[in-house]
Amino acid sequence: MTNTAPLVKCLVWDLDNTLWRGTLLEDGEVTLPDAVREAVVALDSRGILQSVASKNDHETAWARLEKLGVAEYFVLPEIGWGPKSAAVRRIADTLGFALTTIAFVDDQPAERAEVAFHLPEVRCYEAEAAVTLPARPEFTPPVRTVDSGRRRQMYQAGFRRDAARAEASGPDEDFLRSLRLDMRIGHATEEDLSRVEELTLRTSQMNATGVHYSDADLRGLLTDPGHAVLVVTLTDRFGPHGAVGVLLLERRPDVWHLKLLATSCRVVSFGAGATILNWLIDEAARAGTHLMADFRPTERNRMMEIAYRFAGFEDDAPCPSCAAALPRAASGDPHRLHLRPEPRPASTTIEVNAVALT
Repeated sequence: MTNTAPLVKCLVWDLDNTLWRGTLLEDGEVTLPDAVREAVVALDSRGILQSVASKNDHETAWARLEKLGVAEYFVLPEIGWGPKSAAVRRIADTLGFALTTIAFVDDQPAERAEVAFHLPEVRCYEAEAAVTLPARPEFTPPVRTVDSGRRRQMYQAGFRRDAARAEASGPDEDFLRSLRLDMRIGHATEEDLSRVEELTLRTSQMNATGVHYSDADLRGLLTDPGHAVLVVTLTDRFGPHGAVGVLLLERRPDVWHLKLLATSCRVVSFGAGATILNWLIDEAARAGTHLMADFRPTERNRMMEIAYRFAGFEDDAPCPSCAAALPRAASGDPHRLHLRPEPRPASTTIEVNAVALT
């Protein structure tokens, strides 16, 4: 039978007699079984976030997690004396995850029942099942991307970044400069392909065409000298944002054809999309070539059309000679936008380190 349940995106652990053996406030000393540690590490490597909902003294319990060497694996820990269902809901809400993607593991039947009653969408597991969770289909993503193994670090960096933004005063541009944003644009590798495919599949607001390119499609284009598959990553002083953009560019002698631009919605507020476009326009200006971009409007990608228009793309080719050099659009093709590239100034808030296309 095919498993149709949503994949688990966050597993919430109880501590006493679940994550560790023993009751911390009664026994004083607790132990972490090797099999449980291995399960925690395995889930983390798959990009499944993990948190804690435990009735304990917060400082004492967190100090023990640190001593056991596993504190870093848990985000948004809820350690206190309130109902665990409320703790689980707060974790899900802060992460922005649907309750159907949350799981909870606890040794106490009463605690599992309390969570199940108030949050029936959350999947609950007995403590004895904890070490078997990595073998279950709901904890096994079909594809592991480049970013999977660092998803926790990306979320943790995001929490620190959001806290800094909340405390910042003054213009947004000053805050963005304080982040020391570093954008890297390079040719995609085979290792990048799964994340690139994921971006074309999941990004809807910032996908210029809504077209999904499969792993096989992208793998074929990697070896095509007429095409460039480019992946964009972003980091700042708090940590990695991971892969945040993909470009599919066909290069002809007289025209560069941007067939796809997709960026993560997470980095829109940093001006990442505009920075990518300005970099590409500058590269095309250096090459002395016309630039054409595909755009197919969808119900959700109005933001991408605005980005193209703001960058200077227009509906008509800028001159008859340019138009004559362009490939004709077939019936059903996306709408084509055109630009006569001119050099663009460097971003004042994002440092760009990119492969040269000329």
